[in-house]
Formats: sequence, C-alpha cells, structure tokens
Amino acid sequence: MSQNNPPLELPSCSEVEAEIHRLSLSSAASELHGALCGWLAGGGEDVRQWPARVLVDDSIAVPGEGSPLDRLRLASAAQLADRSFDFALLLPDADQSLAVRSGALFDWCRGFLGGFGLAAGAKPPLSEESTEALGDLAKLAAAQPQEDGNEEDEAALVEIEEFVRVATLLLHGDCVLAAQHRQRLN
Repeated sequence: MSQNNPPLELPSCSEVEAEIHRLSLSSAASELHGALCGWLAGGGEDVRQWPARVLVDDSIAVPGEGSPLDRLRLASAAQLADRSFDFALLLPDADQSLAVRSGALFDWCRGFLGGFGLAAGAKPPLSEESTEALGDLAKLAAAQPQEDGNEEDEAALVEIEEFVRVATLLLHGDCVLAAQHRQRLN
C-alpha cells in the first residue's frame, strides 16, 4: 500500500453477519473471513465473487460494490499485501466471553484451512516454517472453545491470535509474494 492510501478497515462482525444472513450463507463471520484469507493467502483471485469461489457454490450472489463482504475482501487483500504487518482477524470484540472469542478464532482457522486448500492445492510451495505453521493452524481448527477462564487464559488467547495472524502472513508470503517475486525476476 502506498503512503497516500489509508489502510482499509475491516467491516465489523455485526455488519458481516447481517450480510451473511441477507445472502443466506451458512457460515459465521469469523469463519468466512478465515476462508477469504486462506483463499487469498493460497493464491486465490481477489475478485468480488469470492464467496461463491470460497464456499464452492456458484449460486451465491456476487456481493454488491461497497457491501460489507466487498469491503471485507478489499481490506483483507490490502492488509495481506501491505508490508507493515497490519493484518487483522475478524473476531468478536474483547467484551465477548472467552468461549465466544476462542470459538470464533477456531472457526476462523477452520475457514482458513478450507480456503487455503482450495487456492493452494495439495502441494503448495511452502517453507519449513510455513509447513509447521499450517499444521499448527490445523490443530487450532480442531480445538474446542473453553467455557470459562482466567487472566492466564485471556493472555493465551491473545498469543494464539497473534500466532494465527503471523502464520497467515507467512503462508501468504510463501504462496503469493514469493511467486510474484519470481515472476518479476523472470
């Protein structure tokens, strides 16, 4: 992103949930954002009809220009491509319970794995670090939310969110940025 363009903000979870409901999609906001980010990180096309591609359902309507799902795509693609590491996960606010927030994070990881697999295929060109990160994301995707917790659990969730954010950027770097760099060299 250039200095002249302000970073795009993600729409709120509630805006995305309302659009999901309007389009009758069978995904929660965090899971859908994870799927979009996995799709983009795996080399999937940055196109307005991304929900149909990511959810593998050609009957899904193309999000309108400026709609919450279109803004979600634009902001996510810009954040992934930005070298300042300002990539954000679409998750519930901190005032939600630990169970809600951890469940949404695990949903995000499940969505990411699906989108990434669709875009990157069976054998993406991953570094050893990215291969390990992808395995760790799979473990998180299989995790179950904890009903209650203490400050230690809250701190652990923050660390896991940061890991997921960095892992996503690492995978995007291997599958998209490295490929773009190779194309420029040829």
